[in-house]
Amino acid sequence: MLNVAHINQYYGGSHILRNVGFEARPGEVTVILGRNGVGKTTLLKSLMGVVPVKTGSITLNGTDITRDTLYERVRKGVGYVPQGREIFGRLTVQENLRMGLAYKPASTPIPAELYELFPVLKQMIDRRGGDLSGGQQQQLAIARALAAGPKLLILDEPTEGIQPSIIKDIGRVIRMLADKGMAGGQPMAIVLVEQFYDFAAELADQYLVMERGEIIQRGCGADMEAEGVRKLMSI
Repeated sequence: MLNVAHINQYYGGSHILRNVGFEARPGEVTVILGRNGVGKTTLLKSLMGVVPVKTGSITLNGTDITRDTLYERVRKGVGYVPQGREIFGRLTVQENLRMGLAYKPASTPIPAELYELFPVLKQMIDRRGGDLSGGQQQQLAIARALAAGPKLLILDEPTEGIQPSIIKDIGRVIRMLADKGMAGGQPMAIVLVEQFYDFAAELADQYLVMERGEIIQRGCGADMEAEGVRKLMSI
């Protein structure tokens, strides 16, 4: 689904991403781990076209999207849940979800499945996004990214500041999307940046550990504990 090859990124004179490369496959959760400041969020912004890459390539389903704009990538099947959620606080839940359908005809209905995945959104459909709890806002942000039916879903630290009960619900949805996709669709490829080790280990089919803009270790999710990933996260 996604192939990233030799990505380099700079902020001014600082070399932020150093020859980063990996694949994300349908039906799998690819977890990217690392401490603050190692380049994880910059990598996701590069994947989405929020910041242009200096060198390297990004392909989606065999199509080069390296120079595509963010909205072009969304049209081609990429969904993005940014760190901090970034929902529209003055818009209602329903209006926020409609923003996920912005490039489609105005008559396009909000997928009913979103309310099945996150029942609280149905209950609060007319409430303003800014009035929701942090966990509810995170569910809204994920649902908004899913509204257009992406093939690849990218999430940046979805557990940040979220209560444990909602973390479990979000984990369940991520696993289901990887395994089955949206209704009538195909299994999704999921790219998940995370610092909460236990959450990451529970979901990971493959893992990547970043340090100073590089991938320093990678492997099968089932082997994370044996391969010392928890220790790497605490160094």
